[in-house]
Amino acid sequence: MTGRPAKLALANGSVFEGTAFGAEGEIHGEVVFNTSMTGYQEILTDPSYNGQIVTMTYPLIGNYGVNAEDVESRGLFLRGFIVRELCEAPSNYRSSESLDDYLKRHNILGLQGIDTRAVVRQIRNDGAMPGVISSVDMDDASLIEKARSGPSLVGADLACEVMPEAASTWEDPLYDLGRPVEFGAAAGSDTGLHIVAIDYGMKWNIPRYLKDTGCKVTVVPGKATAEEILALEPDGVFLSNGPGDPEPLDYAIATIQQLLGKKPIFGICLGLQLLGLACGGKTYKLPFGHRGANQPVLNRASGKVEITSQNHGFALDSASLPEDVEVTHINLNDDTVEGIRHRTHAAFGVQYHPEASAGPHDSHYLFKEFVELMKGVTA
Repeated sequence: MTGRPAKLALANGSVFEGTAFGAEGEIHGEVVFNTSMTGYQEILTDPSYNGQIVTMTYPLIGNYGVNAEDVESRGLFLRGFIVRELCEAPSNYRSSESLDDYLKRHNILGLQGIDTRAVVRQIRNDGAMPGVISSVDMDDASLIEKARSGPSLVGADLACEVMPEAASTWEDPLYDLGRPVEFGAAAGSDTGLHIVAIDYGMKWNIPRYLKDTGCKVTVVPGKATAEEILALEPDGVFLSNGPGDPEPLDYAIATIQQLLGKKPIFGICLGLQLLGLACGGKTYKLPFGHRGANQPVLNRASGKVEITSQNHGFALDSASLPEDVEVTHINLNDDTVEGIRHRTHAAFGVQYHPEASAGPHDSHYLFKEFVELMKGVTA
């Protein structure tokens, strides 16, 4: 692709020159990497990437274009997108738009033609760090200073920027193309159960799974109070994924504390971290996070290893968890917490993404476990 020059500058002083695609301009964000070989559209539309510049490790991106079905939120919240090579001629029967046109339409800066292996190596060595992509400023010293002086994600409430403003009823089940065999050829039969999903930046395949289990699903903003949630008379409460540092979300932690013991709770990703904080635990920032569709997780109860999709930069501190919280899953790459369960209250969560968009289907059983938990409490 011939195009305008653009640069990536990292806070450690490194500068990479390539070619811009998508929107023009300049953007600051935390530079991270994702190891998935496919699923770039789901990554682009995942609100958990709010505030970040995503580097794809797979070298060719855009080859199957963009379609309307694989969207995971109402927009694109990441700051920028970096690839080794952008495919200019996508080919797929579902494709309705090229990746270049998609990013232009959503005003997201893209950068291609740089050594993404070198970028990833520096992030692994030095940690995820602030960076700047620019197609308007080509001065290295200026860009490095901008990278170093930008805002940090630590201590910032990024969820409030991506959560919905009002409650709504979710009606869409899973698409047949993505439905696991054991979920059947059509949506599940009506269980009569009602789930209230607290949306801190939720990927849409999560409520699709919840709906497919045969439950009524009501989505509420992440700032909803326990009183507002209980007034909806749910049989269970779901805590969604979302971006950034969980500790500034004191309103969410307080709500979960008030719900514990009153309703069954299931959390994913940020939802797990908030559940852990509500139980008295602490979180910390990982050096470069877990982002990809190939993370091995050990289920301690079954002894099985699940290959999982993940996207998070913070983790629960296992040593900080009280005795009434059990660690149920661990990451086999670095022994970090991947799942917890409360020993007294009906509450559990996982750090990874069992909704499998995009990623493997090893962990979708967790949605049915949540339904069984609700049935056991309401019986």
